[in-house]
Order: sequence, then structure tokens, then C-alpha cells
Amino acid sequence: MHRKSPLKSLSLALGIGLVISAPLGAQETESTVPDARIKAQLTELGYKYELDEDNDFKLVFEVGDEGRSQIVYVLSGVETYGEHSVREVWSPAYESPTEDFPGPVANRLLEASNIAKLGAWVKQGKNATFVIKIPSDASKEELDDAIDAAIKLADEMENELSPGQDDL
Repeated sequence: MHRKSPLKSLSLALGIGLVISAPLGAQETESTVPDARIKAQLTELGYKYELDEDNDFKLVFEVGDEGRSQIVYVLSGVETYGEHSVREVWSPAYESPTEDFPGPVANRLLEASNIAKLGAWVKQGKNATFVIKIPSDASKEELDDAIDAAIKLADEMENELSPGQDDL
């Protein structure tokens, strides 16, 4: 089986001045109204939520015995790529003092992304946020699993990177 060299493809793309800021065919759908399907699923799961300014669902969970809490967002909008349509579940865990993450923090987040069963760590401005992408038509059980994983992994990382703090 013959494979193209990634470096050769990259140099060809750069050589012709091709710069791609997003994958071809990727689309993001902004939501002007809360997703009724997600609203029904969260209600069936017994979760309390509020809507933020983007009509995303914001949930706050108490975690552990130390009075800690963790925020989780379930986005109303979906993103598509080809035939795939996904919804994101976010949970912030770390805020950097600057726009750049310290090297050890960035490395720790990459290591944690490598072993996570669902989702990965992303940089959103000064924040490290755990993001899980689930099918836009995920069942309430799949949504519940994604929320649970986001809560646990983000809270553990927040506690590791910012011991004694519970800001996000």
C-alpha cells in the first residue's frame, strides 16, 4: 500500500500558498433558539439548567464531599462535517494567567487527552476546557454519559492544576 508522505503533502500545500483555517466541508450551526430535543432529554434526566446568552444549556453539579462544583455546557448548535453531525458538551477546568498556557500545563492536558475515553482538552482563550463531541441525535443515555465524563474529568483536572480553587 502506497501512502503519501505528510511532509510532501504539506510542502506542496505551502508551496502553492494554500492555507486552510478549517477543514473543508466543516460547518457550524449557530442556534437562535434552545434545542428542544436537548431540553426534553435534560428534563427527563432530572437535570436543572439555565440558558446562557447563546441559548446553550448551562448545568452546575456538586462534586465530591468538599463542596466543589463543576459547570457543564450542552450546546444547542451542532457542527457538521460531511455526513457527520455533532453536538458539543463542554466543561472548563483551568484558567491561565496569560493567553499562553505554561508548558507543563499544556503537556499535562495533552497527556490527559491521550487517555480520555471520550473527548479531549482544548484551549479557548485563557481557558482549558474539556470538550466531548457526541452525535447530534444522541440518546439521552449517551448525553448523560457525556455530561458525567465531562464533570469528572474537568473537576479532576481543575483540582490537579489549581488545588484548593473551584472557580470554573
